[in-house]
Amino acid sequence: MRYRLAYLAYSDVNWCEALGTVLANDEVINGVSYRGGHPVVKRQMRQWSLRITEYAERLLKGLDEIDFSESMKEIQRNWIGKSVGALIDFEINLNQTDEVKTLTVFTTRPDTIFGVDFMVLAPEHDFVKDITTSNQEKEVEKYLKYVESRSEVERMAEVKKITGCFTGAYATHPFSKKQIPVWISEYVLAGYGTGAIMAVPCGDERDHKFAQHFKIPITNIIGAHYSGKEANPTKEAILENSDFLNGIVMNQAIDVVIEKLEQEGIGKRKTNYKMRDAGWSRQRYWGEPFPVEFKDDIPYPMDLKDLPLELPELSNFKPSGSGEGPLANLDGWINFEKGKKRDSNTMPTHAGAAWYFLRYMDPHNESEFAGKEVLDYWNQVDVYIGGSEHAVAHLLYSRLWVKVLHDLGFLNFDEPFKKLINQGKITGDSRYVYRIRGTNKFVSDGLKKDYETDELRVDVNMVNGLELDTEAFRNWKPDFAKAEFILEEDGKYLCGSAIEKMSKSYFNVVNPDDIISNYGADTLRMYEMFLGPLEQSKPWSTSGIDGVFKFLRRFWNLFYDNQGNFSVINEEPTRDELKVYHKTIKKVAHDIENFSFNTSVSEFMICTNELSALKCNKRAILEPLVITLAPFAPHFAEELWHQLGHHKTVFDAAFPEYDEKYLVEDSFEYPISINGKVRAKMNFSLDMPKSDIEKLVLASDAIQKWTEGKSPKKVIIVPGKIVNLVY
Repeated sequence: MRYRLAYLAYSDVNWCEALGTVLANDEVINGVSYRGGHPVVKRQMRQWSLRITEYAERLLKGLDEIDFSESMKEIQRNWIGKSVGALIDFEINLNQTDEVKTLTVFTTRPDTIFGVDFMVLAPEHDFVKDITTSNQEKEVEKYLKYVESRSEVERMAEVKKITGCFTGAYATHPFSKKQIPVWISEYVLAGYGTGAIMAVPCGDERDHKFAQHFKIPITNIIGAHYSGKEANPTKEAILENSDFLNGIVMNQAIDVVIEKLEQEGIGKRKTNYKMRDAGWSRQRYWGEPFPVEFKDDIPYPMDLKDLPLELPELSNFKPSGSGEGPLANLDGWINFEKGKKRDSNTMPTHAGAAWYFLRYMDPHNESEFAGKEVLDYWNQVDVYIGGSEHAVAHLLYSRLWVKVLHDLGFLNFDEPFKKLINQGKITGDSRYVYRIRGTNKFVSDGLKKDYETDELRVDVNMVNGLELDTEAFRNWKPDFAKAEFILEEDGKYLCGSAIEKMSKSYFNVVNPDDIISNYGADTLRMYEMFLGPLEQSKPWSTSGIDGVFKFLRRFWNLFYDNQGNFSVINEEPTRDELKVYHKTIKKVAHDIENFSFNTSVSEFMICTNELSALKCNKRAILEPLVITLAPFAPHFAEELWHQLGHHKTVFDAAFPEYDEKYLVEDSFEYPISINGKVRAKMNFSLDMPKSDIEKLVLASDAIQKWTEGKSPKKVIIVPGKIVNLVY
């Protein structure tokens, strides 16, 4: 199935007049810009969108075919948000006219239709201005102004704050004809469902809190299942106060209501998805330009012969001031031909990231992104390692893009990655400063409770413990050059703190260059693996890095004597040396297959200690160990490989294989017990006869001193376990 994937539509953006640009959601905090604290409002702008919603069902079903963690699958399922329910029509009489508007809502619980006590529209809903009564206009306008300052992320995340405004209008219940008040509230989003809900307070906690806050009467349709204090979303109650549904169990009433709605022409069964089409326009320079030409404001795809469309050279990356990106400043590039225009927006970073991996299969192909024969050979990515933060912005769009290319006939597979492993985050210790809202003043952590503040992250390198270097902060960014500070009584500015993922955007990154200059790149590399299991988040600490550094030094010393001379010899290894070597190869090979890199590092450390104790410097042992270590410490291993006399890279060598016969024990250290107490330990071959073991034990000096030469009443020998002498 093929869809027209991209389309132009008007949508809301975060517009900052003072900065003259559109901001991303994470650049807006409580209605002001992160940089400078300038007001940000919603503004309609025509932008490209990608019709990912048409692939919603296939994206859901595809999750059953790929080896992703259940948590990652659940994130994607929740984002897609499939729900089955009904569309129901409510009629609203417009203020002071006979005109009627039909308000359609989507609900997964049509069985609760007689528990509807109010309707809620998204503040952006098209009906709001039409249905608002004259005596509510000022209140509605005031509320709409407030919502303009709120990002969608803030609205979705808010759970404690309850806001809303009555429109003055009433909707008519489709069955009972009861008049139901119509409100607007930020907790309803225009892009989900129809942008309107029927609120059932006795069965939905958010509706319940809204009703209690605004003193809206609550209808009880679930009898004893509703306490009057909190909502109960049960589907098992027998319905009451519900007209033709009285006496029916709720989960059985759903189909009854839908059938009735369809009979009377006031509703229908509907499958809905929470996921919305992806906004694909960005008001910035870096990004793929859109390969379209506008003629009379209508976009047309460029001719293939004119592709690729590349970004023009640009020295001024400042925004245009009109809301468009910096490309709008290049009139000659935008209006490149009479009657034709280019788009000033660019695509998001995940546009290319969603499918660029395909290009690696055939990077020198001049006529197509990759040839069919090559694509058929390489096929899907076997293992993708990435953070769970990419669950939506990258992974979901990558899955979409590959399905589109499959539908267009370019690929013989429609899922990009066979297996996904989510590596845990390396966490860092973040620091926060607190800007008094609407000012350039910053209040210390201990005093912030007296002010309305916005929390901003600050570079940890200008903080000593929790104390901020205020002068360094002023010099950090132009916005903060004239910053003022309200300090603690001791004259210090104290920052807040939090353990978060280590990220440049969080300013809590430890500079790896400093660690590399002190310990080397391979020490840093192995220490990150040694911190813990790949899939677990791990706090960064430099306290243990010295242990990894010492291990590499000990491994190096296996090849060199105390005077620094290369001392590897070609003698045959002993059985003990071979046992250590093959045990290590087996363990590391298994760990690599299972991505257990931390336990591999531990095994290398054990191996090095054991070989050091055996004073092993045999080529037959050390050379294959260098190959095994190479994926973990490539620079280190490459140097040793050349010292061993090789002229090609260590990565051309075959990975060693272990031999199980060297791992089979041929002797055992028996605990020697006298009357139940262990008095000594002695090592014997596992195939030694019991009579020989008994003679050697009784003749040993260690046993003689405890028994004074007396003969035992009984000698119990359990092969491979214990020798017990009874006196």
